[in-house]
Amino acid sequence: MSWNGGGALDGERVLIALGGNAMTAPDGSAAPDAQAAAIEAAMGPVADLVAAGARVALTHGNGPQVGNLLIKNRLAAGVVPPVPLDWCGAQTQATVGVMIMNALERALAGRDAARPVSTVVTRTLVDASDPGFAAPAKPIGRYFPEADARRAMARGEVWRHFGERGWRRVVASPEPLEILDADAAAVLLDAGHVVVAAGGGGVPVARVDGALRGVEAVVDKDLAAQLLARRLGASTLVIATDVEYAMAGFGTPAARPLRRTTPGELAELAAAGHFAGGSMGPKVEAVRRFVASGGRRAAIASLARLGDATRGEAGTIIEA
Repeated sequence: MSWNGGGALDGERVLIALGGNAMTAPDGSAAPDAQAAAIEAAMGPVADLVAAGARVALTHGNGPQVGNLLIKNRLAAGVVPPVPLDWCGAQTQATVGVMIMNALERALAGRDAARPVSTVVTRTLVDASDPGFAAPAKPIGRYFPEADARRAMARGEVWRHFGERGWRRVVASPEPLEILDADAAAVLLDAGHVVVAAGGGGVPVARVDGALRGVEAVVDKDLAAQLLARRLGASTLVIATDVEYAMAGFGTPAARPLRRTTPGELAELAAAGHFAGGSMGPKVEAVRRFVASGGRRAAIASLARLGDATRGEAGTIIEA
């Protein structure tokens, strides 16, 4: 089966990285109904892009979903064995992938632009000796009182105090090296499918004694997205988030939106500390890497402006 497009973006390959706001309710609720409603709304702009002729691949965050599974691990530990983080990543890829498939197929049918939508549960290769494993720093899950954190630390977990909000588990976030199952996604994309892959950054695996094994870590979704985009031959990478632009000097009187920029300027601004490490920093680094490595265009934009951002007409646009 193949599909040859037929719109303003005829045949253009676009990878869209959906932020957590597309997966949960505006108040952050990750209840099943809230997740389903958020994904249903998010698929409207994606369907518009597909209907315009683009060949689309999607990736997505999974923080709230993994957080829910960690709570279940904790509450049910006396009944069933807790599962490791790589298992949590695989489960949430499948769950969110199915919700996206259902919602996007409905949205496409409503636009008379039906296409098959497929999800590839994807592994991401990391280095077992990545320095992140020696100094875990990526917060995951919910905030807890100190007593709960101390009990978890006694079981070997690493937790950090975040002031008045409480304690939160921190894990390694190693550098993604390769999207191992990108070939499967490429075959589906070539056949005309909309492809969902590398959700949550992919299931982290490392080579141990020559064999691939899951590791207790999370991979940054945006850094993985730029690797996947390059492997799929995408001309455009769009990181869809809940803001209109990336900002230089965010939170200061000198704050200004970045409308059009280059990889070089982004590198200079990042070195000067303009982008927060836990939020905008990875997004900026992902788009910088993508364009610096030969991608035609990248964008950081609101989900509502997805089509305009793909055309270079909205959000922060990065071109060489």
